Amino acid sequence: MRIRKIAAVTAALGALGTASAAQAAPATPTAPASQAASRQFEGTVVSVNRGARTFRLRDSERGTATIRVTSRTRFERIAGFSGLRRGMTRVEAVVRRSNGVWVASEVEISGGGGRHGGSDD
Repeated sequence: MRIRKIAAVTAALGALGTASAAQAAPATPTAPASQAASRQFEGTVVSVNRGARTFRLRDSERGTATIRVTSRTRFERIAGFSGLRRGMTRVEAVVRRSNGVWVASEVEISGGGGRHGGSDD
């Protein structure tokens, strides 16, 4: 009996069309700000502010961004925040927006392999 009800509801929703079915579906809650989508900047380090634990990275596509480094930031092929120097090129930062500030989850020198947004197929 339950299967027949499910089939009837499915058929009714199909008859309403995709747009109407999407409207009839319950709304999913939005993700909290802590789960913001990651972005990637790549370019040249313009400046480093040791006191504020930030650096500015000039990306040819996105412009210059100020990026904050935390104790949770991972560094690859760079000796930590102290290894960042003005003028370094091919620096890649994976960041997320938190309270209006770009926060780095990972900083590395690009070109050493890895995912870089490609498919693992």
